[in-house]
Amino acid sequence: MKAVSITEHGGPEVLEWTDVEDPVPAAGEVVVDVVAGALNRADVMQRWGLYPLQPDWSPYPGLEVSGRISALGEGVTGWQVGDEVCALLTGGGYAQKVAVPAGQLLTIPQGIGLVEAAGLPEITATVWSNLVMTARLKAGETLLVHGGAGGVGTMAIQVAKALGARVVTTVGGPEKAARALELGADAAIDYRTEDFTEHGPYDVVLDVVGGDYLERNIRSLAADGRLVVIGLQKSLEAQLNLAELVFKRLSVHGTTLRTRSGADKATIVAEVQHHVWPLIENGTVRLVVDRTLPMAEAAEGHRLMEAGGHTGKILLVND
Repeated sequence: MKAVSITEHGGPEVLEWTDVEDPVPAAGEVVVDVVAGALNRADVMQRWGLYPLQPDWSPYPGLEVSGRISALGEGVTGWQVGDEVCALLTGGGYAQKVAVPAGQLLTIPQGIGLVEAAGLPEITATVWSNLVMTARLKAGETLLVHGGAGGVGTMAIQVAKALGARVVTTVGGPEKAARALELGADAAIDYRTEDFTEHGPYDVVLDVVGGDYLERNIRSLAADGRLVVIGLQKSLEAQLNLAELVFKRLSVHGTTLRTRSGADKATIVAEVQHHVWPLIENGTVRLVVDRTLPMAEAAEGHRLMEAGGHTGKILLVND
């Protein structure tokens, strides 16, 4: 089969469409013939060498795919060869085939095409696990979502509104602000010209930026507020006012899907299938796709993501 290999750490030019060995399913796994995959910020970090891989992870990028099951490992039940699925991965999605633990498979939501479904697993699992399972966002609370035009941001706005929350988001420019409002955000702040702290306080903040956003996130939280940091786009270090943390009884969570155990991922995937899939099927929540590209042109997708001009997901499609 072919897969996108990272030949060395660096810019998008280090991504190469090469021949590699076919995956073989271990016990409890299936092999999926990949129809499409999707880009995530973690793929870019991996390419730059900022996301160290564990020994049992695939060396190929790609955290989600859609496709058809072509082989079953020992002990797999409930799935058959030929089933159309999408899947949450630890890596390896930029390829023609990938081995996946059966617990990380999802059905294709009714009304969603097989290619489009590739963009659902990572963002739905990220949003549900962080907003609901970690931050315990409730109806009537106010959520601040940083990066409301990205894949996670566009999904977080919709899921939070479905939960009955008020949603404020930061975006880069009036066009992205308009798109966020169309998705249901109550307010969209252009971070280049406005200070998001002036629109608080917030009960929950979902942060994909990191760095010096930490101090302002903490300052803008209401009493008993929860900050969930899931991205480090800006920098890896920041200062924290512990007095404000203590006196307002705040909680700070740092999370990532990729390093969770297989059992944890299976629990999250089951929650997504049960709670988020119905919202997608009834039209309450929809996937925002910026564009699709051939899998062999993953480097172009990375260039677009780093330029920051996209809204929603960038999908990679196999021939």
